[in-house]
Amino acid sequence: MTNTIAAKQSRWNRPLLGLTAVMAGLVVLTALGILVDQRIVTGAPVWLKPFKFAVSFSIYGFTLAWMLSVLPRRSRTAELAAVAIVGVGLIEQGIIVVQAARGTTSHYNDSTPFDEALWRAMGMSIMVLFVAHLVIGVVALVQRIEDRGNAYGIRLGLGLSLLGMMAAIPMVTPMQDPGIEGITGAHSVGVPDGGPGLPITGWSTAGGDLRIGHFVGLHALQALPLLAFFLAKRGLDERTRVRLLLVGGGAYGVLVMLLTWQALRAQPLLRPDGLTLIAWAALVAGTAAATALVLRKRAAAAQEGDVTGPIRTPANA
Repeated sequence: MTNTIAAKQSRWNRPLLGLTAVMAGLVVLTALGILVDQRIVTGAPVWLKPFKFAVSFSIYGFTLAWMLSVLPRRSRTAELAAVAIVGVGLIEQGIIVVQAARGTTSHYNDSTPFDEALWRAMGMSIMVLFVAHLVIGVVALVQRIEDRGNAYGIRLGLGLSLLGMMAAIPMVTPMQDPGIEGITGAHSVGVPDGGPGLPITGWSTAGGDLRIGHFVGLHALQALPLLAFFLAKRGLDERTRVRLLLVGGGAYGVLVMLLTWQALRAQPLLRPDGLTLIAWAALVAGTAAATALVLRKRAAAAQEGDVTGPIRTPANA
């Protein structure tokens, strides 16, 4: 029987669910902080960064807990990696909250020995998270998940979210040194951090912003499994779903790289130049053509009696 994307929820990882609950509570507390604390740090309300990270960690923990429940066998290795992620999440969020309470920034801050120690701890914790996430990805790759469509959604989501993590690397390279004493990195390109930005996200509207590719890449963890769920609901056969997921995953990976490339060229998201528009158009055209080809192959196979389920042509898909 086809194993749907919502199946096998009997082995939810409790440490990750605990992380989700803690971060959900912090979402409420930091939202209140935004309302009552009028301090501004790097051009934004002091509690906005803790709020955004709490939202991100709560979604991340819940998604990983679900993914581990879908695996056909419990993996001690994956569960140990999950515990490491919980520890990292608590350390990372704890530092961000402490620095917000102190009225200073957590990222790139080495203005005092204490701030530098916290920033180094954040850097090491992120490295641990990357490795632990990779371990879970490898476990998901080697285990045989019953439905190949769901398997590809989970594996592509885990892999592409690693690409999203790597999209943040330029933020801490020498090229991003803003030349400000006590600050060792930046997420904006071509303009200082803290300038005009989009609502809530704060993504720069005056220059490039490396957080965009980082954000989009991280949320492949949810986007690809959701795509697998949508394709299954459409009644497509397994082979077609796998092919469409490969097309979607490839397009998503290129999207992350395009967003990072655009930011590195100091272009705001909503003000691309001609070369960037050509790249976007090529991505859209290539994805549409590959999708049409997959659906055409399915229609041809259906005529030969090689697939089951309703036919989804480009006209009625």
